Amino acid sequence: MDVAWLSEDEEHVWRAFRRLLIALPARLGRDLARTSGLSPADYEVLSTLSEKPNRRWALKDLAAKMEWSRSRLSHHAARMQARGLIDKESDPQDARGCILHLTDDGFKVLEEAAPHHVVSVRSRFLDHVSADELAVLRKLSTRIADLPD
Repeated sequence: MDVAWLSEDEEHVWRAFRRLLIALPARLGRDLARTSGLSPADYEVLSTLSEKPNRRWALKDLAAKMEWSRSRLSHHAARMQARGLIDKESDPQDARGCILHLTDDGFKVLEEAAPHHVVSVRSRFLDHVSADELAVLRKLSTRIADLPD
């Protein structure tokens, strides 16, 4: 197999990026759990639902956004439902699917968690990059995340 091996510089960049992909989410997750008791997945579900009309969205669409299987999100949603953060409703467009609904209690939990999460994001990430670096990072992140599978 003909492989274009990484140059020394490419390897250093790749390893630094991989370290960031591990370290930053882990640190943000620990902060989130400590200040709110939420996991990063809980926060993603709650914050996404809070931005949708009537705080509702189809499980299949949220699973696609999170790049999770429907089954995985369904199990996670059941645990969140047991905690009173969300409700599940039948999906009129998909007999096998459901609509996730952010409850008032879930919205309150999100409102309490969000300021602490923003402080964490700022202190662990945003405070360490310039406006120009942010613009480049946004452009690169969007380009790479939007690549087809």
